[in-house]
Amino acid sequence: MSTDDLSTLHTQRTRLVTWLVDAAFPLWSDRGIDPRNGGFAEVLNQEGVALAHPRRARVHPRQIYAFAQARTLGWPGDVTGILSRGMDYFTTYYRRHDGLFRVMTNADGAPLDERALLYDQAFTLLGYAAAATALDARGEFERRALVLRQIIAARFGTDDGSYYSEEHLSAHRESNPHMHLLEAYLAWAEIGQDAGWADGVRSIVDLALSRFIRKDSGALGESYLATWQPTPGVAGRIVEPGHQFEWAWLLLRCERWHARPLRDTALRLIAIGEEFGIHDGVAVNALEGDFSVKDANARLWPQTERLKAALLAAALTGDRRYWSMAEAAAMSWVPYLGTSVPGLWLDVRLPNGDFVDAPAPASTLYHLVGAIVALNQALSGST
Repeated sequence: MSTDDLSTLHTQRTRLVTWLVDAAFPLWSDRGIDPRNGGFAEVLNQEGVALAHPRRARVHPRQIYAFAQARTLGWPGDVTGILSRGMDYFTTYYRRHDGLFRVMTNADGAPLDERALLYDQAFTLLGYAAAATALDARGEFERRALVLRQIIAARFGTDDGSYYSEEHLSAHRESNPHMHLLEAYLAWAEIGQDAGWADGVRSIVDLALSRFIRKDSGALGESYLATWQPTPGVAGRIVEPGHQFEWAWLLLRCERWHARPLRDTALRLIAIGEEFGIHDGVAVNALEGDFSVKDANARLWPQTERLKAALLAAALTGDRRYWSMAEAAAMSWVPYLGTSVPGLWLDVRLPNGDFVDAPAPASTLYHLVGAIVALNQALSGST
């Protein structure tokens, strides 16, 4: 199926790129950045006003990633200034004396949570990779990334090749921070000089294949004990459709870096997410281990990961069902973006189709930008 046949997807590509360039990037650069110091706001309310919420570490490298893609989509704003000030702010207020990044500060930069989480370190590596390309400073940021990678290995690494979610805590292993570490390693493997990035990609993929993806169902689990048994209770049973799609997209990207066949595993993850996780046209938040619905609410971010996975599967396999899936995923975004202030979004859809009236979290922009970039690239060169 040629991309030239996908008129609905082309229309949605134009709509989403225009929304980003004309509404989202201008709004978030104007209202979502602290003019005092260049730090990124945690949320904007539905009037487009930044609220003085505590700021999680992960928000800053995710916003750096998002704005680093802006030039490729045609936004004429001050990308260099936003990234430079944002990175300086993040380093100043979140980096601890040991080189790791703390969880949270208040709106003025005062520390609120001194813990270091693997999840946040992974996004720091991804932010470094995005800034390295957008600021044309690959050498500088790869040096920073290599230092952090070494600290992560020393402070979070375990004997079996996995990582603690928090410093030196061995109670359980979580797939989600490993997934984002894989994403960061992939980003660096594509632009960096150090061979350790590709080695890291292979190591985390091996861990996913042997530990995180369940042999009986092919589904990706969220939480395991140090013995690799599922964590007792809900945490060990849960299956998130959004993460099935997100891991599938990453595994498909890893084919060039990994000797073992990955496609069938990735397509099985997509099939689970699509068959069991889509209800009333949207990807719900969570399933039980038997694939019955656990949480029928539908956040915006799983819809973006569904689109990314479908697009890459379509490009690699040529199977028209994945193009159809991509069309459905792209169209499912429309109601989420129907806000009174253009450039915002509604983050949670209820099972009855209504949306929760709540502030738009800045962390979702990373998902939106990544999926729109993927859509734009998938259809590039076609008319």
